[in-house]
Amino acid sequence: MKGPLFYSKILLFGEYGIIQDSKGLSIPYNFYNGALKKEDHPSQEAIASNGHLKRFVTYLETLQTEQPDLVQFDITTLQKDVNEGMFFDSSIPQGYGVGSSGALVAAIYDKYAQHKITVLENLTREKLLALKTIFSQMESFFHGKSSGLDPLNSYLSIPILINSKDNIEATGIPTQSFDGKGAVFLLDSGIVGETAPMVNIFMENLKDQGFRNMLKSQFVKHTDACVENFLVGDIKALFSNTKKLSKVVLNHFKPMIPEQFHGVWQQGIDTNDYYLKLCGSGGGGYILGFTQDLERAKAALKDYKLEVVYQF
Repeated sequence: MKGPLFYSKILLFGEYGIIQDSKGLSIPYNFYNGALKKEDHPSQEAIASNGHLKRFVTYLETLQTEQPDLVQFDITTLQKDVNEGMFFDSSIPQGYGVGSSGALVAAIYDKYAQHKITVLENLTREKLLALKTIFSQMESFFHGKSSGLDPLNSYLSIPILINSKDNIEATGIPTQSFDGKGAVFLLDSGIVGETAPMVNIFMENLKDQGFRNMLKSQFVKHTDACVENFLVGDIKALFSNTKKLSKVVLNHFKPMIPEQFHGVWQQGIDTNDYYLKLCGSGGGGYILGFTQDLERAKAALKDYKLEVVYQF
């Protein structure tokens, strides 16, 4: 048995901001993927994954009992498959901000949800919001508080534009230019990040009036501008706003940036060779980079592993 593939995702803009109703833009990243599987001779990883799935199934049982109108699963078949050793076979790194739990949630919904909303139908705003709500509740098992966007992106495998909490739409993004010098890239911090503690720090910070003001006047403002610039392909404005965003994140989200990257982050702002921002909740995993000259960025970051995600 092997189920369909579900891909990783990258939230280009909107991390933390979407909690405060900023815009966001999330794109599928097909470099990594995962699928539900059964094997006769499972590896240690497969056995561990199966253990996680068992706990997840218990959570889903409770979820559909407590919120019967939200979602119903074919729990009998799901339990049978998990008891027979089903696991999630995934190349998506965990704790890296590219949606490993999102892909798993999408795979379970796709195979076991009853009366599911499918990719083939006309995806109205209501249907997208219904899916996001279901996925948010399902993914809360892994993170404590989830927006539901990662599974939504993985499930639909199309770019998602977040206008506000209750206004999301499928969108197109400008075609890549593979001979372009500019790029979005992932920088490997070499550290696994934990989502829940990072989100907790952010929620604590939100209690501070000054932090809330900064979010509205700077962070959300620059994030919204970046999303708009990216969608219309205004590269000059995009880099100007990404630089502003990078500065705000370095000044106000320090705990989310691994300490050994504080200098690297500042260096990008000072030289304009690249600008860094959080990828997901931070604390480790990948850091997202933007550059107008990929070769210059590679030279400046020669000690690190870079993966190109999108070229301008």
